[in-house]
Amino acid sequence: MRSFGYLGRRFGWLWAAYAVSAYGTWLGFGAFSFVAIRVLHAGPAEVAAMSAAGLAVGALAAVPVGPWVEFRRKRLVMITMDLVRFAALASIPVGYALGVLSIAQLVCVSVVLSAANIAFTAAGGAFLKSLVEPADLLTANARFESTTWSASVVGPAVGGAAIGLFGPVVTITADVVSYLLSALGVAAIGGRESAPAGPSSRPGLAGLAEGWRHILHHRQLRRLFLNSVVVNGLIMAGEAPLAVLMLGELGFPAWQYGLAFAVPCVGGLIGSRLARPLSGRYGSDTVMRVFGALRCVWPLGLVLVGPGLPGLLTVIAVELVLIICCAIFNPVSATYRLQAVDDGRVSRVLTAWSVTSTATRAVLIAVWGVLAAATSPRRALAAAGVLLLVTPLILPVGAGTTEPAATVG
Repeated sequence: MRSFGYLGRRFGWLWAAYAVSAYGTWLGFGAFSFVAIRVLHAGPAEVAAMSAAGLAVGALAAVPVGPWVEFRRKRLVMITMDLVRFAALASIPVGYALGVLSIAQLVCVSVVLSAANIAFTAAGGAFLKSLVEPADLLTANARFESTTWSASVVGPAVGGAAIGLFGPVVTITADVVSYLLSALGVAAIGGRESAPAGPSSRPGLAGLAEGWRHILHHRQLRRLFLNSVVVNGLIMAGEAPLAVLMLGELGFPAWQYGLAFAVPCVGGLIGSRLARPLSGRYGSDTVMRVFGALRCVWPLGLVLVGPGLPGLLTVIAVELVLIICCAIFNPVSATYRLQAVDDGRVSRVLTAWSVTSTATRAVLIAVWGVLAAATSPRRALAAAGVLLLVTPLILPVGAGTTEPAATVG
């Protein structure tokens, strides 16, 4: 008889691979912007354009990925995407060492990473569904969520200290190594993965459209999709105006700015631990509706940020409760999404979801950058906060039991 929460050796290797990649990513958090500003002397417009272009073009490049992933062995796709990310990211310390690093190279690497991330996520979701029992999906997703937030607490602080001691590309180099270790971890999972049924008859955009069609034909999944894309986009859109407000107008030192976002990440550990017991007691439907709505309430509080310690504590408090709500909502919604999609469409649905989410974030980041420049950072934050208050209206209702998968051509 297995102990509670034990998901097996193979899941252990998958979790270890995810963990090492997550810690590498968070060690390198903000490294691209740091290199662009401090090494290449880029201005704020160039940095914003680099971020938006990487997301947007990466999403476009990932359009044919869903159908391609669907009809490949998922573990092999995951290993391949780890190696692609390893090679692309390794070009940055190499370019820096040779003195040929440029903004164009950073943009190209951002594009490759964005597309590879989408492919890895699509394959990883499908592989997880085949690896663990349906009853264990929430436990598995909660562990991934907890790992992400653990890495976000430790990574930026350690990464910032490492940059100060060893130079501007040291954290990028650590991230490079993490992708190689992740590939080795996925390879160590072992076991035989059955070959998919056959090649897609509708490649490229037409094939990916099957993923969007499935989402749109499934009433509750459609509502969850629209809510997640809009909420995540608006939350991300407020990051640049908040950075300008805190570091510019209010004059917070860099260490306080980092502290304001590192401390609240502890909330991710709290929330991810609560997701399963809350769902067991109140039901997944109630948890998604309550915490899906609560996560949209807090960002408006960032408008109240002022100078000094009170302002710093305001940001920490708002981000803390926001992250707790998100960390409860995310694994529950991710589990529902996997349960609502039949095995033959998981990769296409996850790719369609990721492409749309990534492209939306890119557009909203750009739009809110223009809005903040045309009005003020505080007004841009207010606009995002007010719009977020409306988004609970499109949360799923009665999603505790998944609908049968819609049949689409």
